[in-house]
Amino acid sequence: MTPDLECQHLIKRFGETQAVDDVSFSVPQGSFFSILGPSGCGKTTIMRMIAGFLEPSGGDILIRGKSVLDTPPNKRPVNMVFQHLALFPMMCVADNIGYGLRRQGMAKAEIARRVEEMLHRINLPGLGQRKINELSGGQKQRIAIARCMILNPDVLLLDEPLGALDLKLREHMKIELKALQSEFDTTFVYITHDQSEALVMSDQIAVMNTGRFEQVGSGQELYYNPQTAFVAGFVGESNRWIGRVERIEGREAQVLTENGLTIFSSSQGSSLMTGDQVEIFVRPEAIRLSKKAENLDDLRNRLSGKVVSVLFNGAASNILFQAEEELEPIEVALPQSGEMTNLARGAEVAIGWTTDQARCFKWTDG
Repeated sequence: MTPDLECQHLIKRFGETQAVDDVSFSVPQGSFFSILGPSGCGKTTIMRMIAGFLEPSGGDILIRGKSVLDTPPNKRPVNMVFQHLALFPMMCVADNIGYGLRRQGMAKAEIARRVEEMLHRINLPGLGQRKINELSGGQKQRIAIARCMILNPDVLLLDEPLGALDLKLREHMKIELKALQSEFDTTFVYITHDQSEALVMSDQIAVMNTGRFEQVGSGQELYYNPQTAFVAGFVGESNRWIGRVERIEGREAQVLTENGLTIFSSSQGSSLMTGDQVEIFVRPEAIRLSKKAENLDDLRNRLSGKVVSVLFNGAASNILFQAEEELEPIEVALPQSGEMTNLARGAEVAIGWTTDQARCFKWTDG
């Protein structure tokens, strides 16, 4: 099946700066694809090239198999939802949604019919005559999407549309956006610096850094099987150490960290060698915690120490564990159930994790 969107060896230069550096990807029909990365990594530049607002320095952009490089923005089968939505405050809801149809010269009766149908599809029936400033933030988001979707684009581009919302509304709108995408069965290409948005909504995520894609995969693949140190550190929370490979035996690498901690990590599928400088990542939820060290004898990595801080976080708590004063605290996720829920600062405990849960990568910056 021909993908709805395909970018081939996309390049964009601004003078001496290469903002997008040979990026290739394809987005299957009817899927939710996110580009995730920090500010300045090039993700907005990619979106603006797809929309036609920027001309690539190299490469090609195809929509349903046809190059659109020579097609002006207003003729491309794409539409775009901006972070600040760009709704017209002087118009009512119905006029905002039907704006593009009026620009196309469609008859008033047909516009009214389509707008009413769209209001039902976005679960806002009867609000056609309401003013934009009378809507909630979530309602405005749906109106902005409806205004785009009424034109039946092949691809809808969303440029951090939840960035201006408060935290609680953002959490709600993640679910709504995914539901709307499924309702319309339209390909969504979404850019964000917020990993939780990408993980919750996306079928596929591209993690971007300094103009390149580091890894493309599902949320589960990126979270549990990061292929680079950047992905391991950017997606989710992790404890991080820098160290040196002291020994490799079978599928196990023994690493001595800069602060003197010995960590055993899996070396399977890597090109690690003795003497390599490496970064190691261990997720807080991958760490087991016990009041007795002997309960962790089945784990290759084990430490005894004490709790230096307990941070309540609703459904779970995070504790900071310290083995010795010269070692940095280690963050451990603690569910709000089970025998360890009443831990207090100063409690003596043990922690441990398996070699497979320690992700090890060559350190190229040291």
